[in-house]
Amino acid sequence: MEESKLISTITERLDSLSNFPKMKENKSISALMQENGISRRDFMKWAAGMTAMLSLPSAFTPLMAQAAELTDRLPVVWLHMAECTGCSESLLRSDAPTIDSLIFDYISLEYHETVMAAAGWQAEHNLEEAIAKYKGKYILMVEGGIPAGSSEFYLTVGPHGKKGAEHAREAAENAAAIFAIGTCSSFGGVQAANPNPTNAKPLSQITSKPVINVPGCPPSEKNIVGNVLHYILFGTLPSLDAYSRPKWAYGIRIHDLCERRGHFDAGEFVQQFGDEGAKKGYCLYKVGCKGPYTFNNCSREKFNQHTSWPVQAGHGCIGCSEPSFWDNMGPFEEPLGDKLYESICADATADKVGVAILTVTAVGIAAHAAIGAVKKDKN
Repeated sequence: MEESKLISTITERLDSLSNFPKMKENKSISALMQENGISRRDFMKWAAGMTAMLSLPSAFTPLMAQAAELTDRLPVVWLHMAECTGCSESLLRSDAPTIDSLIFDYISLEYHETVMAAAGWQAEHNLEEAIAKYKGKYILMVEGGIPAGSSEFYLTVGPHGKKGAEHAREAAENAAAIFAIGTCSSFGGVQAANPNPTNAKPLSQITSKPVINVPGCPPSEKNIVGNVLHYILFGTLPSLDAYSRPKWAYGIRIHDLCERRGHFDAGEFVQQFGDEGAKKGYCLYKVGCKGPYTFNNCSREKFNQHTSWPVQAGHGCIGCSEPSFWDNMGPFEEPLGDKLYESICADATADKVGVAILTVTAVGIAAHAAIGAVKKDKN
């Protein structure tokens, strides 16, 4: 009964959105797919995958496809702060466009410094006009940490000499929804790492508006597009964890769905890179994998058209979607359980966060690794 009611509500919302004027005339998602050799069958398979990723019943697949086809009604303002543009690169995938990247390319990107042709005064005008024209209707996406307080001058951009924090606050003020894309924007990232010379802050500390964090260095394209589609479908914020991350993407540990998990349980570990264990695909915990402490869907969704991810390629997770990972997860090639100083770890769920010296979680995992290795040696 609840499912039918929700489907009816979403259908009404999508029907209402379909009456909005298209941002781009003489174009459609269907035509874009055909131009890039993507069949309707592939598109519907993609929609089914996105539906499952958002933890929705399969009956929502047609609605997901319809939501994707309505992305041309959605204006997006994308701001760059202190960052490397890796999050945009993850999404755009210009060398091998995916359905996700094609959809995002089709969305009305009113302002995106990496891909727009405008520069200088024209670029500044485009930003101001988009904020005014689509007041209360546009999606704001911000990439990068933001120098704050007396250090705002470290990020001075545009012909008016505005600070990055000013741009972020002004754009956030009238946005319909706000997403912090990547770990730098979500938590400060490497810019905020000790000693944080520019006093870089996450977007949530620059604006008082609700911010949905989409961390990762970079986050996968599916996590970025999935949030847009969720907003189109429901018009509301998704269920969030303690760090304002969508639970559908960050609700489980990397460790829980890792293809090397069986080796962890069996006490089979890589002792050093290049050894026999590494050749056999053993668990990477002893060479620093932070998968047991990291919440993300990398082990399920992967990167580069779902082909691989760091652990599959042979290097442990570095915990890049966790707050202050640069300081708290290092050294990246040593087990976290060996650290004798303060670390941040999450317990059984992403909602509960513990800060402690040698947390129970870290000790437990380290102990398991040691006991498992002894048992393995005896056998």
